[in-house]
Amino acid sequence: MNQAGPNIAVLAGATGLVGASCLRELLASPRFQHVVILVRRRVDFEHPKLEQIVTEYRGRVGLPDITGGVFLCALGTTIKKAGSQEVFRRVDCEIPFALAREALLCGARGVAVVSSVGANADSSTFYLKVKGEMEEGIRGLGYSSVDIFRPSLLMGDRQESRPGERAGIAVAKALQGMFVGGLSKYRPIEAADVARAMVKAAGDAKPGERVWHWAEMRKALGER
Repeated sequence: MNQAGPNIAVLAGATGLVGASCLRELLASPRFQHVVILVRRRVDFEHPKLEQIVTEYRGRVGLPDITGGVFLCALGTTIKKAGSQEVFRRVDCEIPFALAREALLCGARGVAVVSSVGANADSSTFYLKVKGEMEEGIRGLGYSSVDIFRPSLLMGDRQESRPGERAGIAVAKALQGMFVGGLSKYRPIEAADVARAMVKAAGDAKPGERVWHWAEMRKALGER
């Protein structure tokens, strides 16, 4: 095992809000010498550290040997965009689990994944239940290092319009002074900050399991 930390990272969801920031952080980090991204269409971007694997996420995607590396997953959608609960479950639970399993088989020792505040496999809310099932599945794979990120509302420039989410962020920001102590996990957070915390955690790949909410992410970045 490479005790100095991983130098290979595999990233799923590199074109999304958090994933795009993760990609920038990984490519800028001196800790990672090779970055593999999984995409449905090639990204029009070149970098000496970057390798792209185009996949439809059906069966194994064909990862290279990534012994000692880490897998980061920022895949996610909404039920509205997915069009059905079945498709949502596939994107937010089944695919992340399958990719994490393949990465482990290819030698990854650490995994960092974006989930959601309130994720719980026993939740009566479908969205939170699926996120919780995804977490439980990945926890059970046997990684030596597991980092689960549970942001609340994500701030940043999205490609698609989400007026309801924008309104929710505006309200949450206006009331965030009330989100103290145990309620701080409900504070909105910049997607770029989630990505920075993810890449930092992945770069450390400390043994054990950690769950990251707003306070833990801000602390990791040296902010309060």
